[in-house]
Amino acid sequence: MKKEEVIEKVALLLKEIPTSMEIVKDDSKKDKRFHYLATHMVEKALKKDALIISKNQKGIAILFKTSRKDDNFWAEIPEQLGLLINVTGFKKAMNILKSQKYIKNQRPKEGEYLYCWFWGILADARGADTQTGKEMKDEFYRQAVEYNLPLYAETRMRQNALVYQRFGFELFNKWQHPSGDTMYFLRYIPPVLKK
Repeated sequence: MKKEEVIEKVALLLKEIPTSMEIVKDDSKKDKRFHYLATHMVEKALKKDALIISKNQKGIAILFKTSRKDDNFWAEIPEQLGLLINVTGFKKAMNILKSQKYIKNQRPKEGEYLYCWFWGILADARGADTQTGKEMKDEFYRQAVEYNLPLYAETRMRQNALVYQRFGFELFNKWQHPSGDTMYFLRYIPPVLKK
């Protein structure tokens, strides 16, 4: 699949996610803002070899191998400024920073881990009768076992939290997000790490 096709699909999926709908400035340029955000995400995923696409090309995920040391505020200033100008606007950016501090503190303080930054499945490939979600979950677990690392994710969509748990993730925290939604924090620990 061509990069632009992936970006278009991610932009479409972002419009369904509470967090992205909340951070994208609501004005006449909203569609362009979603496209800019999707482009930023896909390019970052490609640079870090973190993009996962299902066989039917209807499921897309971004799964980073990362650690606390990878957070380099100064190195990311240019891309953060681009997001500020082209996606969020200043007012929303300040609210995002407050929430992000709490969210990041739910992840491991030391060592490497896998982080599911994004996971979306197009509407016509969702549901128990499709294999897209299972295929992608199996790839997440394969990487967790291969790298011998725990896998972390969060969502503000209760239905998604239930799906994660059905797939074997453990719900380890719930937080009353400033939006009023509940945020669910989930992790998968490979069996070898549980010993």
